Amino acid sequence: MSIMISMRLSSTWVLSHRGDEVLPIDFLKNELFSIACDAKIVRSSHTELTVLVGLDESGAKELSDKLCEIFARQYGLDEHSGVLSVKLEQFSRTVSESEESAATEETKSASASPEMAKVTLKPSNDKDPKTEEKSAVDACMKRIEAMTGGSEFKAFARELCAIAPYIKQNNAFDTFLGQTYLFSINNGYGMTSYLNALADLLVALKISPAFTKPTVIETRVPAPRGKGEDPFSDVNDTLGMGSANTVRILSIDISEWIDNTNHVDFKAFLSNASRHVNEFILVFRVPFVDKDVLEKMRRSLNDLMFVKSVSFPPLTKGEIQSFAKSEIEAYGFRMSSAAWEGFHQRISEERSDGRFYGLNTVKKVVRELLYTKQLSNAKRGRNDLLISKKDTIAICEVVDGIGLTGYQMLDRLVCADSLKDRINEIVSQILVARADKSIDAPCIHMRFIGNPGTGKTTVARILGKILKEKGVLRVGGFFEYGGRDFCGRYVGETAPKTVSMCRDAYGSVLFIDEAYSLYRGGHSTVDYGREALDALIAEMENHRSDLVVIMAGYPDEMETLMEGNAGLESRMPYVIEFPNFSRNQLYEIYVSMVNKQFKGDEALFSAAKTYFDTLPEEIIGAKEFSNARFVRNLFERTWAKAAMRCQLAGQNELMLVKDDFDRATADKEFNFNVKKKAVKIGF
Repeated sequence: MSIMISMRLSSTWVLSHRGDEVLPIDFLKNELFSIACDAKIVRSSHTELTVLVGLDESGAKELSDKLCEIFARQYGLDEHSGVLSVKLEQFSRTVSESEESAATEETKSASASPEMAKVTLKPSNDKDPKTEEKSAVDACMKRIEAMTGGSEFKAFARELCAIAPYIKQNNAFDTFLGQTYLFSINNGYGMTSYLNALADLLVALKISPAFTKPTVIETRVPAPRGKGEDPFSDVNDTLGMGSANTVRILSIDISEWIDNTNHVDFKAFLSNASRHVNEFILVFRVPFVDKDVLEKMRRSLNDLMFVKSVSFPPLTKGEIQSFAKSEIEAYGFRMSSAAWEGFHQRISEERSDGRFYGLNTVKKVVRELLYTKQLSNAKRGRNDLLISKKDTIAICEVVDGIGLTGYQMLDRLVCADSLKDRINEIVSQILVARADKSIDAPCIHMRFIGNPGTGKTTVARILGKILKEKGVLRVGGFFEYGGRDFCGRYVGETAPKTVSMCRDAYGSVLFIDEAYSLYRGGHSTVDYGREALDALIAEMENHRSDLVVIMAGYPDEMETLMEGNAGLESRMPYVIEFPNFSRNQLYEIYVSMVNKQFKGDEALFSAAKTYFDTLPEEIIGAKEFSNARFVRNLFERTWAKAAMRCQLAGQNELMLVKDDFDRATADKEFNFNVKKKAVKIGF
């Protein structure tokens, strides 16, 4: 005689323990077999365990009571919590091992005798299974819908919810397990979060009997290696550890092979992967690329597998603000409306080096902001939870001109009278053209021509602020990149990357330093600069009234850039030339920097005047001479020497003196006037 013991766990409670090292149902199995080693499993899932034991009703009741007691003690549950319910059913015959492993609900019901005894060992407050499943699915979807961005992923999740009942009704699990996925998503945009969300949803949907817990494995395939080395060895080893009884999600980053999908080694890898589609839910990952390129990749993978592609576009400004707001409020802080200007300025600074990691970077900026705010609170002895514009400006790298209008900032420029006149002339022409509808409004894109350190970046910032104040630009922000920052690493990555960078700058200034690096001449098929320029030109034309693109660089190289790209010069009618500073102007800039922050004695200024007057022509006339940047570096070196001197002398007030300047100019990068001593040979 055998007794069938059916144990059911609340699926909502199980979901809350999905991160446990040992899942609750596995804990029950371990305890059961330690007590009744001859028990045979009829059915098992993440919420149910049905076993046959060779005991009479009394022995089975004692066994189930003991299991319930151990389980309650392990998880700190009350006897009437309703988390675990147990049912005993008496069988009149022994079920064979083969029948046990393949038993369905109908088979088990038919096997039971009319005299079946049902004993509920604990009161159950469980909801109807269908209601519980719906509740778990709704909870997963609520989390998914609340995620920042990922509109295609959300649509895919809704699609799974719609199709899951039919897959289960038709027992067509292979039609789901046979499908693989291609995610197009950049670093830092939540790949791991999306994979875990997918795993949780599949568990809640019970879309496969073998998918019982949200196990996610992430791996990547390195770039092609030398002869005899197999870059696919690690991922193939992982595939070899799969099991059809426990399906897991396996994410494989194939970014390094985006241009080599026809390579014989890649095809061999795909062939091997296709043999494991019933053991893993395979998710291939590449960066966010152009739709055409993504479709080409999907077709390459689709030769051996049924592949569905899902794109994750870079975050919009609104999505970044929404995410940051939720992160900030999670700590109990609030942002004033004015504070967002400084926050977005800090984000644009993070983007400026071409390495922006989406939500990861936003989280970093939020942590930096909250730490700075709390440090300010500590100094004032109050716990102010409202983040102001002053707080967000405090974390920005560029804070010059805070509280000043654009024209006030322009007036403060030293030794730039000709530039001021040209800026006023351009702004006046733009305003007249905007006011008089009978005049064709010119493109407002510009070229800044000049050597390093001549003020191109500073003037671009000021110009953006003036155009915002005059109503020409909606936002007036400033986005600074190098020319090569627009180029992707793979075919199809450049155009969407460029469009995304332009989109961030709508209503603002997009400043491209060393823009000539986008054009290298010739017709190379491996350089993506030309592709970036094509995308830039399209954006400049389509958003000619809502975006100011300023390309900056050396005179000769910028001329070559214009000559090599038809249509670019006509779209950038405004040209501003930034001449090198004279020796006297360099001195005036140095004096203004000292007087702005410190006190300096007369001997210091006299030494500085002599130094700049005697700078060799081959230095200040060199193409690479950094002009005002050179002066700033010298100024910072001077006060660094002064700071060290005052610290050693125990002085609190920092004043710059001639000795500080002399020691600064003695350093190698500033020492141009030291005559070499004659070297004596012999005794």
